[in-house]
Amino acid sequence: MSWGSTTEFFAMGGRAAFVWGSLAVVALCLIVEPLTVRARHRRALAELKRGRGTTREVTREATA
Repeated sequence: MSWGSTTEFFAMGGRAAFVWGSLAVVALCLIVEPLTVRARHRRALAELKRGRGTTREVTREATA
């Protein structure tokens, strides 16, 4: 595709809502995913520190 101006580029040939909306969703996922993983990791470490068992016991319980 060839665009004659920046306005045409941002309009994306009449599909701007789909293109930029998709880009926004992907950007949001790329921001939210590491934050949720970090929160789950911290929660798991806190549970282990509170005495819910050692890693071996937790692993055994998960596989049983």
